[in-house]
Amino acid sequence: MAPLMYRFVADQQRAVLGIGSVEEAEEPRFDAAGRVTDWWFGHLGYGYKDRLEDVRSRSADAFDWPLSYWFRPKWVVEWSKAGTFLHVHEAERAEALAWAQKLVAHSAETTGVNAIEWLCSIPRSQYLTDASQLLRRIQRGDIYEVNYCIAHEAVQEGFDPYRAFDVLLSETQAPFAGFMKIGDRYALCCSPERFIAFDGDRMIGEPMKGTRPRGTDEAEDTRLSNELANDPKERSENVMAVDVMRNDFSRVAVPGSVHVPELFGVRTHPRVHQMVSVIEGRLANGHSPFDAVKAAFPPASMTGAPKISAMKLIDEAEGQARGLYSGTMGYFAPDGTADLNVVIRTVLFDRATGRLSIPTGSALTAQCDPEAEWEECLVKFNSIAHALAAPR
Repeated sequence: MAPLMYRFVADQQRAVLGIGSVEEAEEPRFDAAGRVTDWWFGHLGYGYKDRLEDVRSRSADAFDWPLSYWFRPKWVVEWSKAGTFLHVHEAERAEALAWAQKLVAHSAETTGVNAIEWLCSIPRSQYLTDASQLLRRIQRGDIYEVNYCIAHEAVQEGFDPYRAFDVLLSETQAPFAGFMKIGDRYALCCSPERFIAFDGDRMIGEPMKGTRPRGTDEAEDTRLSNELANDPKERSENVMAVDVMRNDFSRVAVPGSVHVPELFGVRTHPRVHQMVSVIEGRLANGHSPFDAVKAAFPPASMTGAPKISAMKLIDEAEGQARGLYSGTMGYFAPDGTADLNVVIRTVLFDRATGRLSIPTGSALTAQCDPEAEWEECLVKFNSIAHALAAPR
């Protein structure tokens, strides 16, 4: 079945949709100058780390996502400030336009999503026990920070991923949203976090650590935003992710070019406030953008510090593979730009089985309260589950 991927990039007022494939590969193809000559869309699952570092996953992915999958699409629809464009060979224009008309007609018929009964993969007591064990490893100095994840799961007959994504996108207004279909596998991603973007040799990373829910009125909303901006624990999480990504970028960057133009910024979304920092650097000659992606993968915000030690402890603690979650999905464009998100706030769906999953996580540090981290996981889950159930 033909692959499909949609990606939204809010700060560029751009969205792209890749449909079908004329070529599939484990990595996008770059020329000698480090540029792609055509569009490439794809993803890296969290387990791709096993190919990059001395780590091994002990659990199999229940959704069986490929670790790395990239495709050169038959045609691309691009929305931008300049208008809407269809990138397609003339011989396939009629087919592409017919497909686009069907997509518009389907979207116009969306009416909402049936109620879903979600169950957490582990009980609260187990989470607190696991978190306490990880905290002991932090307290004895094995690591400084680790991202620990759980999942809420369901089985739903008749689930329509297209209709559900339409609802989610409308409700969350996620700035780095994405939708991907490979065979019977679907990812409905409402990500508020960019992993890496490229503009020529300029690379930009935006690790996000720190979350607060939106307030019920303006005064409470302002209080929660200010609380997030000034929370020592959230700042310590964020700066550790920044340090990890600075180190990752330095492996492929022009020496001295890596810098941090924004530290501890607060971005506000319809249901949550998030703390975000920005790291920039210039890609050194001899490296492609995909080299930079591999150097920084998995995203620092979803692992910990030191990164490799944290990933080993994650695999010991978590009872299931993350699969696509904590990975990245995005595109490389022939104009020298690219944008890859962090796959979080995501509904994973297998049409063959009806299985659904919403994984969520939070960072554990020496200053954290496991009870509060459990609640943060629930806030993130509810930001998607409640949006999915919103009346239309």
